Amino acid sequence: MSIDDEQDLANDALVSQLTLIEAQPLEDRAASYAQLHDQLQGRLEGNGLPRSNG
Repeated sequence: MSIDDEQDLANDALVSQLTLIEAQPLEDRAASYAQLHDQLQGRLEGNGLPRSNG
């Protein structure tokens, strides 16, 4: 699987997750968005990829 294919799958998964969040009652959305934020932040900060020095 190419990197582009993996990115497409990740984008599709994100769109699906956002669609599910938007379908929730308003009072539940904030918590769901906060959870999604934490997941995405964790991926960005702790994904194990080497950091560049530039």
